[in-house]
Amino acid sequence: MKMKAMATVLLGTLIVASTTAMAGTPLLDAREHNQKNRIVQGVKSGELTARETAKLLRGQRQLHRMERRAKADGVVTARERARLQHKADIESARIYKNTHDNQSL
Repeated sequence: MKMKAMATVLLGTLIVASTTAMAGTPLLDAREHNQKNRIVQGVKSGELTARETAKLLRGQRQLHRMERRAKADGVVTARERARLQHKADIESARIYKNTHDNQSL
């Protein structure tokens, strides 16, 4: 009886741990951090205007909101993960375009 109860508790713990692990998006989190650093560097170097910076930060907030919605149910599906990566790709391209557009403040 005691063994059965312990097995049930262990199984429940494993299910919760695996669900939490599935909800994590460490690669996307690292990517968001990298993109924010690229924006900050663009501001410091003068490659980004105030207007460009505002638009890029808005895009980063949208990406973060999408990630929070995907994690809300505790599981980030493959489809949600693909959408998040696609949005991150778009935002990365925008950062590149705006920091390499040969304009100055």
